[in-house]
Amino acid sequence: MRTRLHHETWHPTPPRATVPPALQPWLTDPASLTARITARCGQFAVRVLFQGLAQALRDEAAVLGLRPGERVWVREVLLFADGRPVVFARSLLPRRNVRGAWNLFRGLGARPLGAALFADPAIARSALTCTRLDRRDARYHRARSVLATCAPESALGHDLWGRRSLFRLHGRALMVSEFFLPAIHDLPR
Repeated sequence: MRTRLHHETWHPTPPRATVPPALQPWLTDPASLTARITARCGQFAVRVLFQGLAQALRDEAAVLGLRPGERVWVREVLLFADGRPVVFARSLLPRRNVRGAWNLFRGLGARPLGAALFADPAIARSALTCTRLDRRDARYHRARSVLATCAPESALGHDLWGRRSLFRLHGRALMVSEFFLPAIHDLPR
């Protein structure tokens, strides 16, 4: 599977000319995405797709200060609102950060990571950045394949908008990326 070259762009604010207006609030709200979705649906759920060691993609490694291809702890989940997948999330934690500060990462199971991150006042969040993924990106293909198995009627289009930020606890970083699936448009903004 191909990934984008390192020159891909994560924007500090969503480019208004290309981002659908309905996605603007989802991409820019610095509060908990879990809480935002939960407030807009009757039933919220998390499905863990993968949790374990895997390679960081080139742009992820650059942000986390890792060597390209370095193995990190990866957690991939789908967030569901009323039984429909609305977000594909990918969190990365460098192996050196697993012990101590981010020990909670390993024992989450199907609990939402967002609830834990926003419950601890010692955790600081960096500014959000956003991007549009397309068929050249491995994360796009991962989201597409997962969506095809759990909600075949919700096929991805030509691109996938997402946001990411770093959460820091005692100087150690955890990256969280959230990519919005088509059913997100059915939730109130």
